[in-house]
Amino acid sequence: MARVSIQSADFDLGAEAAALRAGDGGVGAVVAFVGTVREHGSGAAVVRMELEHYPGMTEAAIEAMVDAALARFDIRAARVIHRVGALRACEQIVAVLVAGAHRGPAFQACEFLMDYLKTQAPFWKKEHTADGAHWVDARAADDQALARWGIAGGNAAAEPQ
Repeated sequence: MARVSIQSADFDLGAEAAALRAGDGGVGAVVAFVGTVREHGSGAAVVRMELEHYPGMTEAAIEAMVDAALARFDIRAARVIHRVGALRACEQIVAVLVAGAHRGPAFQACEFLMDYLKTQAPFWKKEHTADGAHWVDARAADDQALARWGIAGGNAAAEPQ
């Protein structure tokens, strides 16, 4: 099973979790995070979200994130699925699954991977609302979440003073 999948098709979380732990009797915990398209983005109702990526570069960047999680936490396996293309409100965008012997490191690794994905993965998101379309900017809160792991994000625009 691939550790990273970038795809337009939806995914089945149950099937992904079963595949991640299949054949590994040392797995005592599988932790999963699923991100979905919110109905409201920057204040307006979202008609759809378009996600673009740079093929090859995106997969390599996420593979490096998985390597970092495996080195940092006592986990047995991890899988990241990220969708691209046009998605409607309430559709799944991303899944991060982590298998470990114990829940603590699995939870930490899952959160680490999600924080890393939000700031370092090369994806571009465009929200479409009734008022038009706009690119979604990086958020300072996402950079702050990554900073707690000792990693500088620096993607968000500086706050006006």
